[in-house]
Amino acid sequence: MINPYGSESLNLLLEHEKTSCEQAINDYADLPRIILNSAAAANLVMLGAGYFNPLSGFMNKADALSICENYCMTDGLFWPIPIINMLNVKPTFSAGSKICLQDPNVDGNPVMATMNVDVVEELSDDEINFMIKSIYGTTNSNHPGVVTFKSLGKFLVSGSVTVLNLSYFHANFPDTFRTAREIRDEIQSRGWNRVVAFQTRNPMHRAHEELCRMAMERLDADGLIVHMLLGKLKPGDLPAEVRDDCIRTMVDHYFPENSVMVTGYGFDMLYAGPREALLHAIFRQNMGATHLIVGRDHAGVGDFYGAFEAQEVFDRHAPDGALDIEIFKADHTAFSKKLGEVVMMNEVKGHTKDDFVLLSGTAVREMLGNGIIPPNEFSRPEVAKVLIDHYQIED
Repeated sequence: MINPYGSESLNLLLEHEKTSCEQAINDYADLPRIILNSAAAANLVMLGAGYFNPLSGFMNKADALSICENYCMTDGLFWPIPIINMLNVKPTFSAGSKICLQDPNVDGNPVMATMNVDVVEELSDDEINFMIKSIYGTTNSNHPGVVTFKSLGKFLVSGSVTVLNLSYFHANFPDTFRTAREIRDEIQSRGWNRVVAFQTRNPMHRAHEELCRMAMERLDADGLIVHMLLGKLKPGDLPAEVRDDCIRTMVDHYFPENSVMVTGYGFDMLYAGPREALLHAIFRQNMGATHLIVGRDHAGVGDFYGAFEAQEVFDRHAPDGALDIEIFKADHTAFSKKLGEVVMMNEVKGHTKDDFVLLSGTAVREMLGNGIIPPNEFSRPEVAKVLIDHYQIED
């Protein structure tokens, strides 16, 4: 089986036994506490679930700035996006303290983890702007990731963590949320060797379905993992439970049994385009995938990134041999009226834009909101029914 990123085995930061978690919370009742922002809580979930192996906790300023400038930590480990914990108010504790980290996304703000504080550092406005520009490629406040980052604060608290729970994800998505270790175990139990991962924050339409099928066939893969983001998205994106229902409906109707694993992970979407694609590859390797599909404008938003920047970044910034996972580079897929099938648009000749079934997100939402099923060439009717029910309830 493919090794995790940066080590031969997963560095598990999650305390597994419920009784020991409860005991730890009681033992640490007198420790200083901070309520995390959602971005830091999402990082903590990913650390605890093994997706950010081989990290042991939140990064310090030197590592964060080094990553932004050189795509690597100060010790030379390739890493594309800083994994940090930032606060708006300077904390009263200092280096050497042990503190509790509380969940901002669950009522009562329960303790998610304990942290051994290495250092508390203040970021200057210039350093914050440099990080934003490096991560997102822009400082434009129309970018949702930029807006989020600007709200996080300027005091950076770094150190190792012990994770006591994974927030609301197991409770809200018991059939879908999985840790990297749990996915590795299921891959092994299914007897898969070549495993393709598909990243999604959207329901899967015909083009996504056929792209996954193409990748499986061309790579001679044993199985596909549809790995959906279950954390926070930008306003207007579909809720995770609706996407989950759509994807499971599509898989149940149109893929052979034991060929697809439907899972999800607890992270907030960054919309960081190329750098986020690199991070996606790292944590897909950690969960045991041998290949990751990277399509047109992967992890992008609006017009902030070029169509294939998220593919090109692997050649430009991922050092040779750093990643064991391989990238399946895909173009936009759409139904060809001429050929009567879904194709990669760059692989067919003699086509104009009018020869493809191309619908904007706005047009699809309007159709669904009016109870109109999009063309079968665009969306499976079973999936469209799930979406129609959602949009009509929403209205």
